[in-house]
Amino acid sequence: MIENSGNEAVLVAVDFGEPGFSESLEELKELASSAKVNALGCVTGKRVSPDSATYVGSGKLDEVAAMLAETRAGIVIFNHELSAAQQRNLENRLKCRVIDRTSLILDIFAQRAKSFEGKLQVELAQLEHLSTRLIRGWTHLERQKGGIGLRGPGETQLETDRRLIGKRVKLLKERLKKLRRQREVQRRSRARGHVTSVSIVGYTNAGKSTLFNALTHADSYAANQLFATLDTTSRRMFVPGHGQVVLSDTVGFIRQLPHTLVESFCATLEETVRADLLFHVVDTSNPAREEQIAEVNRVLAEIGADNVPQVLIYNKIDINGLSPGLDRDEYGRISGIRLSAATGQGLDLVRECLGEFLDRDKPVEVGLAASF
Repeated sequence: MIENSGNEAVLVAVDFGEPGFSESLEELKELASSAKVNALGCVTGKRVSPDSATYVGSGKLDEVAAMLAETRAGIVIFNHELSAAQQRNLENRLKCRVIDRTSLILDIFAQRAKSFEGKLQVELAQLEHLSTRLIRGWTHLERQKGGIGLRGPGETQLETDRRLIGKRVKLLKERLKKLRRQREVQRRSRARGHVTSVSIVGYTNAGKSTLFNALTHADSYAANQLFATLDTTSRRMFVPGHGQVVLSDTVGFIRQLPHTLVESFCATLEETVRADLLFHVVDTSNPAREEQIAEVNRVLAEIGADNVPQVLIYNKIDINGLSPGLDRDEYGRISGIRLSAATGQGLDLVRECLGEFLDRDKPVEVGLAASF
């Protein structure tokens, strides 16, 4: 884990002229904090495109080296995805460990996974990420040209590592497939009992687990940090006059979410794809909320859940002084709910929304974001 190599780091972020750079940089700082890393400094710069060898130019690299010497930090964290060659070149130049945004997120997931399934999913994502850059750890053992007597053991070692990783990946996928079948049995059981399934989705740290706990009186871990929840938790919730629904708390999304994580967490995200209704939780106190809504919708489309009916839950109204209330579309159907999961303001509106959804005469359809 990251702290084994020191817990003090220098952050590096490059602005390529795309929107959301400042928000992405703030997220990097939050990610570092969530990984228990103390960011001692930050180096930023502008480029048209990444440098093929070191991602940043030589001048910016000198700036990073100077900050490392000044702060005595042991890690450099890039707010971007680095290739294996770039990572190797940077470590050779800076003489310290260099990790990218993907590795940082994977490390946080490794720290937070609690359930058996969650640990399997994280390990699978880590191994698939590692398999693309095995060569980086064996540069001193790479094949040498020249024939017999000049060809070191590197090829054998690399092939052994790849084979062992491949066997472990296959085993993990088989175990996850078994868990997926068990989950499918549970879903069929709910379908036979005509139990409606509702999944809570949203950007990381939007307040999904707090809302889940408030509605179901559960004790899922909730904290003001990124990726506090990794494991999907489901509880039954009673809706007056309509009976029970199954409410599921899911992992939060974030921009530049590694594809290896999306693929590895497919078993968990199936709860979202198969849900009858999505509660899309939005942090109304975050100035980048519109971009976060778009990012969540992008990931939902990627996993095939973009056609599931969705209601926006505008959370944390206690922070910016908003009043609880409902937003309806032009057909009079609920499209958004303003509430505070932490204080309980507006929670009754969620039950009202569920009641309308369960009423076949007034189904809830996809909601559009309101402006604040």
